[in-house]
Order: sequence, then structure tokens, then C-alpha cells
Amino acid sequence: MKTFLQKHAASVTGILSGFDRLVFRGSLREISYVEGMRRYLSQAGVLLKAFGAHAEAVTERIKAASGKVAEAAGREVRYLASAKTSKEGVARGIAARDGITEGLVCVLTCVEPCTSFEIHRNAKTKHLELQPRLRKCLHHYHYRLHPKFGLMHARIQTWFPFTMQIWVNGREWLARTLDRAGIGYRKQENCFVWVEDVQRAQRLFDGQLRTAWPKRLDEIARQVNPAHAAIFRAWPLSYYWSTRQSEWATDVMFRDAPTLAALMPRLVRHGMTTFSSPDVMRFLGRKVPATGLVDGRFSGQVVSDLKVRPEGVRIKHQINGNSVKAYDKQGSVLRVETTINEPKDFKVFRPKEGGRTDDLAWRPMRRGVADLHRRATVSQAANERYLDALGQVDAEKPLGELVDGLCCSVSWKGKRVRALHLWGQDAAWLEVIGRGEFALNGFRNRDLRHHLFAFESPSPETTRRRSGQVTRRLRLLRAHGLIKKVPRTHRYLLTEKGRTVIVALSAARNASPRQLTELAA
Repeated sequence: MKTFLQKHAASVTGILSGFDRLVFRGSLREISYVEGMRRYLSQAGVLLKAFGAHAEAVTERIKAASGKVAEAAGREVRYLASAKTSKEGVARGIAARDGITEGLVCVLTCVEPCTSFEIHRNAKTKHLELQPRLRKCLHHYHYRLHPKFGLMHARIQTWFPFTMQIWVNGREWLARTLDRAGIGYRKQENCFVWVEDVQRAQRLFDGQLRTAWPKRLDEIARQVNPAHAAIFRAWPLSYYWSTRQSEWATDVMFRDAPTLAALMPRLVRHGMTTFSSPDVMRFLGRKVPATGLVDGRFSGQVVSDLKVRPEGVRIKHQINGNSVKAYDKQGSVLRVETTINEPKDFKVFRPKEGGRTDDLAWRPMRRGVADLHRRATVSQAANERYLDALGQVDAEKPLGELVDGLCCSVSWKGKRVRALHLWGQDAAWLEVIGRGEFALNGFRNRDLRHHLFAFESPSPETTRRRSGQVTRRLRLLRAHGLIKKVPRTHRYLLTEKGRTVIVALSAARNASPRQLTELAA
């Protein structure tokens, strides 16, 4: 994000990067599939015909234990008739009403879909069978103001196999950490708008990655279901923790809201009109050749969308459930955030599952919390790539000043070079060299030919003629300072001037007459 920060250094007061929302899933893997569940029932001496009664008895023990936790803390248990009710909103309201600063806030219950087991009679064999089923059951949400994690919650499914999910917010974690360190800050909702010592705060934030997550999550699980050990005394089971979702956010804090408000429309317009599918793939760590041609084996979908919300504008780019997005928060903070839901799209250097520990190779990232460090690394890299791409947007100079001199002939290497026709014959050339896939690796003569001319294979004579045409146009663009040649290569890169001019012209071309009229007014 060096490019972005250099351009806006006078307006930026600090940057913080770290996990925002983390969603962990706890699974009792031994009973999460049919055969494992059958072994459990056999161990417990429960016949298939008695499964329903046994499951109901265990469920009642979990409900009772949850109720006792709330009773011991003097907190209420509230049933929600609709699963769509904002549970966090309810919990925050209760905490504010009762002045709770630490400990259990409340236990909320509601009926939600879940994956469980049911007994069915096979019509052919006349035998009872245990089958997995998508059904609904009661879930308990424990909202807690944790001494380390701040406001967080855990949800337990009260029917077999008792899957648990735990939500933790990294900004809540950081606020608690800054309080203990005595570092001043201003926090609005889930966002820091000012921090007294940003560098020290970032070092403390990095400590998040040193958390012994399995140990911490086990502690929370025992608080949610203190009856677990007794229920599974005959066949001890422990939770396996995986990361269902991770959000890694980079917050760029501007000195005031008007500064970001003036910049944000340009960033949004640039993101929606300039970034192509290959660009989005590069942001999220996929290898795409300089030509921009996507590997034919790619079967996913690249989606970019814009959403206008009461608090601001959000632009989002998504591939197979993973995304990078940018939006303004609390007026003065630009947040770039990478969300990972499908970790297998990324690689981690690790041994093979169940193999030798020294057999290291780049393998698909797993959901297990062991790969949480790698999630942080790839997410931060995605955020930085996206911010660098946004760094091409010029926030100060008007268009007339940017193109000053380009519409006049210039002298270059002792020769007179014609003016550029920005809205005429040169417009298509400028649009091509400004393509996102050329931003990092540059472009060659043949790369431009691929986009400017018909795709069919030309004759050798036609190829030479087109190559000469591109060479002459490259010389013209070099003379006006829009591109530069990479030494000892046949590759060219946009200059800072070139990037700024092309982005500004693209924005002007894509603006409606009404928008331009309003700007002029």
C-alpha cells in the first residue's frame, strides 16, 4: 500500500491492520457422521429405537445447564420468536440497560436450521436406520463481555451432534488490549477513528496471532455447556475448532471526514470502472499472466458490486465466496477488508495430512485454526494490493491541469512529436494500456496487439505491420511521459503521470452529462 500512502500521506493519521470478525466452529467430529454416531450409541448402550428419547434427555441436560449459567450470573434467558431478530442488538441493549461491563450479558434462545440425525424405517429392509437430516432445533446464544475479547458470543446446537460456533471481534479485542496498555483512543462502533500511539497499537494488535486459540475456545465452550464432561463421561469427546469465516481489515484513518468524503467517490468509480476480473483475481492471490488471459481450468465466478448504505458506500469484489471490499466507516476511516470463507483457494506451506512432518509443500489452506497465521498473511497481501491499485486515483488536480501539454506537440530525442488526441484516435490506446492486468507487470508490444487488433492469427506480413504501428504509438506515449521502458527488456510501465491521466479520463468518459453538470455547478 506504499503508493496509496505516499499519495495521501498529508491526510492519513494512521493505519491499523488485523482481524475484524472471526467465526469459529467447534465440532465433535467423532459423532458428526452416521457411523461415528452409531458407535457412540453402542458405547452408551442405546438402541436405535430409543435414540429419540436419549437425544431429548441429553438436550434437556444442556438446556438446564445453560439456564443455571444464566441464573448464577443473575442474567436473563430470553426466547426470540424469529431467528432474524438482531441478537447482537438485543444483547447490546441489555448490557447498556443493566450497566454490564464484564461477564455474561444474557442467554438468547431461538429455533434455527441445523444438521442432525433422525431415525427412519427402511421400507425395503423393515429395519431402523440412523440418517443425517437438515432440521430445526433450539439454539442457545451466550453473549458475554469477555475480559480479553470484549463483546463476543457463542452458539450451541442443543440437539446431536451439539455443534458450537463462537464469534469474536478483533476490534473489541484491541480495545481491551489498549485499555490495559494505557493507550488512548477514540472508537466509534466497530472502528477506531483515532489512536494515541498507532505503531504501538499495531504491535499489540499483532499479538492476536499469538493467541492459543484452541485453549481459549475450549474455555468458552465449557462456560456455554458446563454439562459436557458429565454427558460424555463414558466416551470423552472434545471439540475440533475450525475457522468458518475470517475478516482481515486494514483501516486507513484520515484526519477528518470531509477529506475522505471528497476522495471516496473517485475511489469507488475507479474500482467499478477500471478493475477487471483478472485484477480481482490478482488481488485475491491468483496467478494471472500479463496478457490477462485466465486459466481455462478456472471454473469460478468473479463478481463486483456496489452498495450504497446510510453510513456510506461499499464496493466489493468476490470470487467463490472470498472477497475484498472497500468502504468508508464513521466518516473518516477507509476500510479495505479481505474475507475468507473458502480457504482451499489459497496455499499454505505445510506437511501432508497424516504424512511425514518433513514432507513440506504448498498445499491448500485448511479451515483448522492451525492455518490462521496464513489467513492473516494472504489477507494482508490482498488488502495491500487493493490499496496500491486505488493509489492510482488522483485526488487533487483538476482534469484540465492533468492533460495540460498533452494536446500540444513536443520535442523528444531531437524530433518533433505530434499532440495526443485524447478523445479521438488515441483514446482506445490509452484505454488499453490502462488495463488493470498491466498495472504491476507492465506490457509488451504483443500484449497491446492482442487487445487492439482482431484476435485471428494474422499473416507474418500483417503481424510486422501491426507491430510497427504499436511501436510508433509507444514512442508517442513515451515522448509525452505517459509510459517508460523497463531497462534491458521489451516491457513498458505506466508512469505516475500516465496512471493519473488515464484514470481521470476514464472517470470523465464514464460520467453522465448530469454528473458532469452537477460537478461544474
